[in-house]
Amino acid sequence: LFGAHLLYACIMFIQHQSLVDRYLYQLRLSDDVLLDVTARFQAEMGKGLARDTSPTAAVKMLPSFVRSLPDGSEKGDFLALDLGGSQFHIHWVKEFDDGKQSSQLESKSYPTPKEVMQGNGAELFDYIADCLSDFMETKNLKHKKLPLGFTFSFPCKQTKLEEGVLLAWTKHFRVRGVQDTDVVSSLHRALQKHQDIDVDVLALVNDTVGTMMTCGYDDQRCEVGLIIGTGTNACYMEEMRHIDLVEGDEGRMCINTEWGAFGDDGALDDLRTEFDRELDLGSLNPGKQLKQPLSPGQSIDLYVIAFGDVFFCFGVRYKEGLSNTKEILTELKLFPSEEDCVAVQHVCAVVSSRSAKLCAAALAAILTRLRENKQLLRMRTTVGIDGGLYKTHPKFAGRLHRAVGRLVPACEVRFLRSRGGSGRGAAVVAAVARRLAAQRRRLHTALAALLLPPAILWELRDKMRAELEHGLKRETQAQATVKMLPTFVRGTPDGTEKGKFLALDLGGTNFRVLLVKIKSGRRRSVQMYNKIFAIPLEIMQGTGEELFDHIVQCLADFLEYMGIKGARLPLGFTFSFPCRQASIDKGTLVGWTKGFKATDCEGEDVVDMLREAIRRRNEFDLDIVAVVNDTVGTMMTCGYEDPNCEIGLIAGTGTNVCYMEDMKNIEIVEGNEGKMCINTEWGAFGDNGCIDYIRTKYDREVDEGSLNPGKQRYEKMTSGMYLGEIVRQILIDLTKQGLLFRGHISESLRKKGIFETKFLSQIERDRLALPQVRHVLRQLGLDSTCEDSIIVKEVCAAVSTRAARLCGAGLAAVVEKKRENQGVERLQITVGADGTLYKLHPHFSRILQETVKELAPQCDVSFMLSEDGSGKGAALITAVAKRLHNVGQK
Repeated sequence: LFGAHLLYACIMFIQHQSLVDRYLYQLRLSDDVLLDVTARFQAEMGKGLARDTSPTAAVKMLPSFVRSLPDGSEKGDFLALDLGGSQFHIHWVKEFDDGKQSSQLESKSYPTPKEVMQGNGAELFDYIADCLSDFMETKNLKHKKLPLGFTFSFPCKQTKLEEGVLLAWTKHFRVRGVQDTDVVSSLHRALQKHQDIDVDVLALVNDTVGTMMTCGYDDQRCEVGLIIGTGTNACYMEEMRHIDLVEGDEGRMCINTEWGAFGDDGALDDLRTEFDRELDLGSLNPGKQLKQPLSPGQSIDLYVIAFGDVFFCFGVRYKEGLSNTKEILTELKLFPSEEDCVAVQHVCAVVSSRSAKLCAAALAAILTRLRENKQLLRMRTTVGIDGGLYKTHPKFAGRLHRAVGRLVPACEVRFLRSRGGSGRGAAVVAAVARRLAAQRRRLHTALAALLLPPAILWELRDKMRAELEHGLKRETQAQATVKMLPTFVRGTPDGTEKGKFLALDLGGTNFRVLLVKIKSGRRRSVQMYNKIFAIPLEIMQGTGEELFDHIVQCLADFLEYMGIKGARLPLGFTFSFPCRQASIDKGTLVGWTKGFKATDCEGEDVVDMLREAIRRRNEFDLDIVAVVNDTVGTMMTCGYEDPNCEIGLIAGTGTNVCYMEDMKNIEIVEGNEGKMCINTEWGAFGDNGCIDYIRTKYDREVDEGSLNPGKQRYEKMTSGMYLGEIVRQILIDLTKQGLLFRGHISESLRKKGIFETKFLSQIERDRLALPQVRHVLRQLGLDSTCEDSIIVKEVCAAVSTRAARLCGAGLAAVVEKKRENQGVERLQITVGADGTLYKLHPHFSRILQETVKELAPQCDVSFMLSEDGSGKGAALITAVAKRLHNVGQK
């Protein structure tokens, strides 16, 4: 329609061939101008997506709530309704899961009478329901309950996939009482009048989205839909984190740009010609849809006019050549001369070329945005395309393709014609929606066992509290799983500590030696110098003598490096494994954890083993004052800054808690005065089976494959050493169910330990783009789709959330015990916290703190991050021990 008016306007102005170029010059667009249009459209896209600017944006960027493309596994029977023109279409689509993505389509078209197109809403939707009933009767489908997709090719605001509020009618539709209402609800009401049909409306889409989905079924790279026909529009898959109008950051969603309104705010006024303005003034909606005249193809009654090097489609007759041009113009009652015919040919070529280029400029903006979202230097993608102008015009497609190639050379674009049209696309959307719903149910079933409702958390808190008591009492301590080991640390720093101290830190695959200088008084401070040494696997799992000789070798290197080999300094030994202590400088190893398996150590005093190794080397001598674990060191480090800190928490490779207990409650140590730090070694909580009811099959698989099956069960559900392996087991299970990685378990996924816990922290970062998640998975050799990435992120979140809540329940038991010990109605206390999981995971610490607040409502708990608790803390314990020793001597 607009194209025809534009042609007529041009002809009126052009009388002679010598004037043609002067009039058509303003219709010619250079690549520089097109790149400028691309930049303008990119800016409009940003406005349409942003919450603040969306209401006034010309390009509305409407969310479609289509969140996934077809993956080829869709199957079943689907119905599709297609309303958008003078013909109303109903399709019956059969999708076959045969590995070939084959489908079968049966369709029937019904005329849309003018009185229906311009009547009231009830009449329109009753007519649609009547046609659907007739179709199902014809195809013998009335005995089936079928999912249905509704292609509604008019601008709608959607808040759900199966809901859409009509913003405005277009394409000669003027139905009363429908605008600003939900069209799916209107359809439902009409369908309810037919008791003999049973359909489930799963999706409402427009024709552009339907085109993308149809092509996406044939080519999984397709993530853009384009219509160039009676009207023009585009859609594409946008990152959820960029769509302010929809809640959530995960995954992608198809955006219906409604780009026909580009320029309504004057953004294209410098490109509009006098011809554009004339036909705009004569249109049904002056000042709106200014992009449409720039893309001719509007229908006028039964005419479809497409411009090319003299190619007109008039009804169903195709005419070429100068003489046929004259015939066509004569039929239009224009009676041209030969000069007029030549001029018209030239006008047609220029106008259609401009249209193709402007469509290419806007499409280039979409492709550029897709490439930038994916953070790619080069991108391969497919554009699904439909529309009479694109399909019937002899040169439009080629002009569009070439212009896109010039404007976005970093994008390799395949243009794929829609097979089956937008109606089939609605069926594909319904099929994808049903597949995703089924997958979601199965995923929730798999992850349900990881959920810990409040009642379970309260039970766990009480069970942990009971185990703490068992570990403290003489008669039950031997059988207790939570050993409650006395540390013989009887005080926290008071600020008077001073001097030089050495600290050794053994607790993982790296070993540290530190020199710590403590100053007291008004300028009190702690200075640290340290060096890190690796512990090879063969040393970790060799003999005890080899392990302690390696430690002393590292110590000798450090003393030499610092120039203090001749000084006999006091030393604190951070030994982050379960030890039973008889005094502050004696610790008998109860059992190895964290992958250590050195022989001839369990049941031995680790301080004696260190002293013997120093004697064997015979190069220096040290005063070993204290053996502590990292949890106690963490508490002491924070206690140096905050005297209210009487609890230490480690949530890293392993997990543990210590706290200051009243001596009168520690039956396994003589004396009732004062306090002593208790190393709970709570990682063994549940080894007696008391938490078996919350353990999943994934926990059991991880436990059975560990170095210490049946031991440290709580730690294996909460600590960084095991969370990644739990995730891997879940991913394998979901892949076997066909929910991940196309059902293929890669060799990478089969490798034990490949999914390190650090990847959980990376994947769960807030607003982390899915391409970045996919990059992390690609590092692991896992080739994932967008949907795979979403599921992996959910699995990681479920595993880490459970770990944080389990830790929170345990910690709530400790702070409640502290409150009862002090006999106060409300307790204020500080927890010193350390560990990579607590410090680096984006949500672990918050969820843990929320759980403690929930389960210990009478305790005001502050959390302080420890600064090097295992090193600085060991030195502070040594300093406190020396201070208390000196006081005792005096």
